[in-house]
Amino acid sequence: MTQDLFRQDAYLRECDAHITALTDTGGIVLDRTVFYPLGGGQAGDSGVLVLADGTEIVIADTRKGKDAEGNATSDIVHVPTSGQEDRVAQLAPGTTVTARIDWERRHRMMRLHTTSHLLCHVVPQLVNGCSITPDYARLDFAMTDPLDKEALTAAIATLVAAAHPLTVASISDEELDANPALVKSMSVQPPRGSGRIRTIRIGGDDSPLIDLQPCGGTHVANTSEIGAIVVTKIEKKSATTRRVVLGFAQ
Repeated sequence: MTQDLFRQDAYLRECDAHITALTDTGGIVLDRTVFYPLGGGQAGDSGVLVLADGTEIVIADTRKGKDAEGNATSDIVHVPTSGQEDRVAQLAPGTTVTARIDWERRHRMMRLHTTSHLLCHVVPQLVNGCSITPDYARLDFAMTDPLDKEALTAAIATLVAAAHPLTVASISDEELDANPALVKSMSVQPPRGSGRIRTIRIGGDDSPLIDLQPCGGTHVANTSEIGAIVVTKIEKKSATTRRVVLGFAQ
């Protein structure tokens, strides 16, 4: 099992770790990591694994491990870029590495992911698809009413400027069952069975509650950190779906 340090602190940029396994496809499994694996609509992290002699294994992507039947495991697999097969093959379990993410790329996704939660407040409809990348985020809302780019951009800017704090917490399976409206995604359901479900809350306590929902992704600590985000496109994907695309202001 890989200890997922990013769940508790999305601002960790690196950590010391030990290799626990190499996969049949050349992936590298660590005992602990700051690398976020692809999931919940958010892209996996990239970066480097630095060996004791200073050499680096470049990581192109991060994925959740799978067992022989294809079911997800608690391992996190770091996927090297092509051309490093010989170097990776020489690694062995127990080898010490420093796992270091591409921070600029990760931080862009943190800003966009938090903005997508703000958009859920501005457009209070169920989401039936989403994607968070370093360059854009998109949400597909189950709705038929038209949406306006300028109005959405202005509403997001107001929430960003209000400097709402973000809190990472958790609720029990039973608490989620008692509050099913917390789940706003139709396509991605929160994982159950561990006893606790991670939540992201924006606002609350000393400021208005803006958003509260289960989420395993990485986020900024305050909306003021998001910066200038605009709605770049609104599409009618079907008779009952409106897609909103977010991007960084030029």
